[in-house]
Amino acid sequence: VIAVDATTGATRAMVDERSPTFIHYSGKFFLEFLDDRRELIWMSERDGWCHLYLIDQETGRVKRQITKGEWVVQGVDRVDAAKRQIWFRAGGLDPKQEPYYTHSCRVDIDTGKIVDLTPGDGTHSIEYSPDGRFYIDRYSRVDLPPVHELRRTEDGALLCKLEEADATELLATGWRPPERFVAKGRDGKTDIYGIIIRPISFDPTRRYPVIESIYAGPHGFHVPKAWGLFTGQLELAELGFVVVQIDGMGTSGRSKAFHDVCWRNLKDAGFPDRILWMKAAAETRPWMDLSRVGIFGGSAGGQNAMGALLFHGDFYKAAVADCGCHDNRMDKIWWNEQWMGYPIGPWYAESSNAVNAHLLQGKLLLILGELDTNVDPSSTLQVVDALNRAGKDYEFLFVPGGGHCPGGSPYGLRRQRDFFVRSLYGVEPRSR
Repeated sequence: VIAVDATTGATRAMVDERSPTFIHYSGKFFLEFLDDRRELIWMSERDGWCHLYLIDQETGRVKRQITKGEWVVQGVDRVDAAKRQIWFRAGGLDPKQEPYYTHSCRVDIDTGKIVDLTPGDGTHSIEYSPDGRFYIDRYSRVDLPPVHELRRTEDGALLCKLEEADATELLATGWRPPERFVAKGRDGKTDIYGIIIRPISFDPTRRYPVIESIYAGPHGFHVPKAWGLFTGQLELAELGFVVVQIDGMGTSGRSKAFHDVCWRNLKDAGFPDRILWMKAAAETRPWMDLSRVGIFGGSAGGQNAMGALLFHGDFYKAAVADCGCHDNRMDKIWWNEQWMGYPIGPWYAESSNAVNAHLLQGKLLLILGELDTNVDPSSTLQVVDALNRAGKDYEFLFVPGGGHCPGGSPYGLRRQRDFFVRSLYGVEPRSR
């Protein structure tokens, strides 16, 4: 943050944020000036977790770390300068709950005292009454239907439970919510969170191929946390698969060290954690057949999905890569350079699916939309060229007029599902 003297043009740094790896400026940024006291509120990960700091505008000195602990500030909703309070969202505040669940909180700027306005075990959103004295707290989990509570803003006290959704009729159809599962990551101590989706026709005596839905973009975390029907994953599971989704190291929402795994290393994509998670799940779920594991993803997930076959082809057997950003030197500068850095170094080539196409093992389906305005279509075409030159076999679906992630279109979804049936079951779809 630079202060400029309007008269002289002289400048000085009010805040000089530094990191030996990266600063997540696109997702962890908050600045509010408290000019009456010549202070500002600043978001930073300088202590290893995303927190709020009170800084002296004149000296740049940290007057007080407003929030602290092994949890993160997910975002700031508003600052009440008169009452010296900040209203914000937190993740991991309650160590007994998943660290990704969103909780709405209030903190006193001068004392650091925090009031958790949404203590229920789940991920929350709130809506205030017109006068701000009360609010409705809505929360759920993937395995808990929505709960609505009326609470008092002053202290978060529960006034009454308004409604609690009843899923009895839904469950009577045979539908089941995803199963939450936690296992240790590559370091043997960090918890890795994910979900498991089984077909409605699930038979515990059968062995099911496993398909991972992946998106390891470092700008966020991606495993669903709130109640939903998860129809897309369930439709895939109904073909005879167990579908999983996992947030490995290198994604956001946890500590800076957890996030830093992606630094100059997008090919990692949390795969060591993902593979350990699936192996741990299969230890007590013999119906998960880890000799037949597929993976699919779009955009950054497309890069991840193909990378699974290049760098972990001993575990993954089939992949669908939809409009992947396969080489981080030619995709959006603001996104890629956040994690990979500048100037460009050899780590860019090390993470490139085009450069490493010769390492391909397993079965690959590439999908590309002609008019993709998010990821340059030539990103996938470079991979096609590299695979051809390496003499590799693969499938390629080109969608004329298609935009970003045409694998989500009706035809694209059918092609993806048919591909997995052929690749992991060895049968022709709809042939019997």
